[in-house]
Amino acid sequence: MSSGINDILINKLHEYIIENNPDFLLELQEGDSVTEYLNEKISSVRDQINYLTKIKSPEYVIEELCMRILSKDLKPSKFNYIRSLLEEDFETIYKQLKESGTLQFEVVNMIAYSKSVFEKFGFKEENEDDTQLRYEVTGAISEYLASYK
Repeated sequence: MSSGINDILINKLHEYIIENNPDFLLELQEGDSVTEYLNEKISSVRDQINYLTKIKSPEYVIEELCMRILSKDLKPSKFNYIRSLLEEDFETIYKQLKESGTLQFEVVNMIAYSKSVFEKFGFKEENEDDTQLRYEVTGAISEYLASYK
């Protein structure tokens, strides 16, 4: 297995997590296990990489297919979900947080605050459009923001 493709996938997965799952990245950092997690994930696609390399698939195809597999359990993003709810339903506060540079920090806190709601619904791609989920997460955000003042 090419170490070049490993390095590319590690970097792409790390970037994906930074952008879509900063809450999870913080957990990994607290446990000092970012590198271990990334290496284990890349190892999990070793057979696919070897096969695709053997049949001479272009590198971009290998990257795309592997990233689909590597990011599957990171979807949907609670961070993106809450950020878009904030932007849509709490526009003024969203803009304030964004301008102050605290948006990411506060969204991560809102994820923690909404943890029981996400667990109750078993948050997944199939139910991220559920109206009741949206209602309850929006309620949790409102509670969080009220305690924030």
